[in-house]
Amino acid sequence: MLLLAGSLGRQVSQVNRYTSWVRFGNCIISEFLIPHSSFLIRSFMRLKADITLLIVAIIWGSAFVAQRIAGQMGSVYLFNAARYLLAALAVLPLALRVGTSSVSSKIPRDQYKWMLIAGSLLFAGSALQQVGVVYTTAGNAGFITGLYVVLVPIALFFVWREKPHWISILAVGLAAVGAFLLSTGGRFEVRVGDLLVLVSALFWTFHVIILGKYASRFEAMSFSVGQLVVCAVLNFGLGVFVEPFPSPSWSWIGAVVYTALFSLGLAYTLQIWAQRHTPPADAALLLSLESVFAVLAGWLFLDERLVLIQIFGCVLIFIAVMLSQFKEWTSGAMDHDHLVEGR
Repeated sequence: MLLLAGSLGRQVSQVNRYTSWVRFGNCIISEFLIPHSSFLIRSFMRLKADITLLIVAIIWGSAFVAQRIAGQMGSVYLFNAARYLLAALAVLPLALRVGTSSVSSKIPRDQYKWMLIAGSLLFAGSALQQVGVVYTTAGNAGFITGLYVVLVPIALFFVWREKPHWISILAVGLAAVGAFLLSTGGRFEVRVGDLLVLVSALFWTFHVIILGKYASRFEAMSFSVGQLVVCAVLNFGLGVFVEPFPSPSWSWIGAVVYTALFSLGLAYTLQIWAQRHTPPADAALLLSLESVFAVLAGWLFLDERLVLIQIFGCVLIFIAVMLSQFKEWTSGAMDHDHLVEGR
């Protein structure tokens, strides 16, 4: 009996030690491994999203080269019509998938009105930009187009009476000086192409505001398809009267496919996903690099050069864009209503 009791005691002691080790192991897992694993997962997703946004900025910047190639071939409105229609067809399956999965897939009547307005602004902005690219460089077009970010708070003040932050006013001043230096090289001579792209930036400005204030009421994918179709139809309707049909060439087709499927379709889809997994500061910085990649792509593929004072103008514009994103840098969440597609 004594031997049996001693054996049972040793077994109980071993079970207690085993239980203690299990509890200690569970404590280590719950206190250290699980929190750190979730942190590692979030960090990995953030890195993945940041790389994705960097790719988006590269695609958007290099798209100015494709636009310039098409512009040098004399194709403006028909080029825009082809690429926006192809982009609409590329996004359509996603819109249909979202529509069939939603409770109410019927498009409200009010959405048609705002798709028409947004598509018309998209048409004006894209047409003026494409005409401007014919007479200026891809780099200039990239930086001047980026001024829409700076102009948004100014337009909100003059049209909607929303008081801008003082940093936005400073950004406008820096952007104005930077745009002047970039376009003129310090001389009082503004390029026609730069002026046209600047006017197009005004239409991009109101396009962004319309998306944020009104289009955000509706399902995003169907709205995107609608405005892309409107833009394509308007470009085609004008193009058949003012320019000859482009002769088929691989350069023209390649420019259409690249700007439609990559710049408009793929980049916008990637942007939506990535900005859900990275903080506003990352997104604001990375997407603002679009203009930098436009200059690099113009230098790499078209042998475009900038003099020192034009580079200084680019730096001022880049700083202005960064300052105009101040609210995004300091807020806790990205404003998903102001995602920009269509460039």
